[in-house]
Amino acid sequence: MDRAGVVCGMTQVAYLLDTNVCIDFLLGRSARLAERMAAEFDRLSVSAVTAAELRVGNRGSSDPVGDLRRVDTFLALLNILPFDDAAAHTYAEMVRLVGGASSGGRPVDRSAGDGVGHGAGDAQRKGFRRYSRPDSGGLERMMTMAVRMVTLLGFLSILSAPAVAADARKIDAAIPEIDRLFADFQVDSHAPGLVYGIVSDGRLVHVKGFGAQDLVQKRPVTGDSLFRIASMTKAFTALSILKLREEGKLSLDDLAETYVPEMRGWTYATKDSPRIRIRDLLTHSAGFVDDNPWGDRQTPLPDADFTRMLEQGVPMSSAPATHYEYSNFGYALLGRIIANVSGMPYRRYVEQSLLTPLGMTSSGYQLSEWPAARRSLGYRWEDGRWKREPDMADGAFGAMGGLQTSANDYARWVAFLLSAWPPRDDAESGPVSRASVRMLAEGSNFMSVGQRNGKSGATACRQAAAYGFAMRIAQDCDLGLTLSHGGGYPGYGSHVMLMPDYGVGIFVFTNRTYNGGAGAAWDAAMLLQKAGALIARDVPVSPLLAQGYAAAGRIYASGDVLAARDNLAMNFLMDADAVHWGKRLAALKGEVGSCAVDAPLSATGNLSGKFTWTCEKGRVAGSLLLAPTADAEIQELKLEVKAP
Repeated sequence: MDRAGVVCGMTQVAYLLDTNVCIDFLLGRSARLAERMAAEFDRLSVSAVTAAELRVGNRGSSDPVGDLRRVDTFLALLNILPFDDAAAHTYAEMVRLVGGASSGGRPVDRSAGDGVGHGAGDAQRKGFRRYSRPDSGGLERMMTMAVRMVTLLGFLSILSAPAVAADARKIDAAIPEIDRLFADFQVDSHAPGLVYGIVSDGRLVHVKGFGAQDLVQKRPVTGDSLFRIASMTKAFTALSILKLREEGKLSLDDLAETYVPEMRGWTYATKDSPRIRIRDLLTHSAGFVDDNPWGDRQTPLPDADFTRMLEQGVPMSSAPATHYEYSNFGYALLGRIIANVSGMPYRRYVEQSLLTPLGMTSSGYQLSEWPAARRSLGYRWEDGRWKREPDMADGAFGAMGGLQTSANDYARWVAFLLSAWPPRDDAESGPVSRASVRMLAEGSNFMSVGQRNGKSGATACRQAAAYGFAMRIAQDCDLGLTLSHGGGYPGYGSHVMLMPDYGVGIFVFTNRTYNGGAGAAWDAAMLLQKAGALIARDVPVSPLLAQGYAAAGRIYASGDVLAARDNLAMNFLMDADAVHWGKRLAALKGEVGSCAVDAPLSATGNLSGKFTWTCEKGRVAGSLLLAPTADAEIQELKLEVKAP
């Protein structure tokens, strides 16, 4: 958002200005931003009428801010947002900018117009009262609120992908078939209820519920129904560790026993075993035994009992850092590390550091804190009928799988993760840096060859896969880089898969034991791919790459590499001299003739790219690779005739 937009947002809160004045302004600057702002007002309980007016630009409401159930509901959200040093940078200027608005403490009637093109609209809102400058103490409180408004508007930018990737219309066209896919899965898998969502371009573009939250009241599943997401919780734990790392409070290569002293006397699998590092816990390579059946029942374990378990030590399955073996116990240890380093209970740290900044107000760990009417109760399918699974309170193992959330809330998490790609120069706007989020995709050294989930997996090319930090990382020949994770838990199953190359994520929650829905999620991704809805983001062409590409064009046009002598790296003419290049260029030009060397360049990085030139008698395909030197000269240029 530009400076004027920030001023608009800040003054709206500082003086309780008419919502539509700011929306008028923002619509003139960015229709897309106004849409996002309207969506945020929806979440904060703006009436449907007012939300619709914000979107279409209708200025008919006589009291738009009054349409909020209470304006202090909106301000309450602002109160939980940080007023930090970065925000304070604009404080003094804002006092100056809005300080002149004082009218002696009297309500201001702007019905005659405000001098910036809003007179007619204000005439329709004559009853709306704006308050003039408060006393000095009140001004400081209001300015604090105002700066927090900027934080909220900054959060909206988190939900905006850096560039539009997926084709929204093609996604919409594929939705009916995807709905049928998940409807069939819900019935075929005997799930009482299911909800799934698709996130694209930073927002939840589709959410759909099927079945019932519970089998007694038979409340229908909606986007606000609450589900436990089991091991998909682990990503929140991993990102909390990465946040502590970027704050300088721990290192991934620190020994875990540094922060959990009960581990110091453990006996390892072999005498030459290395001590367990935090990194080993994150990648399930700490040497613990696979513990899915046992670990899933440990969520409510009291912290004191967990401490005694740690003091006694546990048998090791293997030496740490030698292979992958899934461990819920290891993630419970990470939860203990987070608590000990942060000085607060694990769940409080996640809520304060991740959930609250992302606006995930319907997410948490303790089931008793949420209305029963919103909860999807857990069941297992056994002996041809559903059986209720017992609810488990939050405890020492919550870090491995205890989070409860809704589809509408979880979509914010997915949008935040996807916003970390591609790397770029934009200011940071999330609770954790984009670089730290991308570390979730840093796979361990323990690679595997896997089959894609879903019906297409049997015939698809195999995936190269590894476990990263709470995500399974795979390169898929149709979907590109993927991050995914399932959740299996007594009463619940879930799955999420992210496609950062396209800015798209798909997730599914069910309330049946171990009924994750991975196949349906990946089948949905393939339906989007086949519909042409997944469009990779273009990599920007850097100035150095543009300079090198122009030199490549001069080389071909002249038929002589020495035409760009100053743009060639020291190895270039050593690998093939000017005479040899002259012969190759003459042969190419003899076959295809002159070419239009100003065709678009497809960057594959800041210093590399590919291109296709259209020529008199055909086409030339080429690639360009620059050297890691100050002037980034051309170290390699490839040119060949492109088949028709």
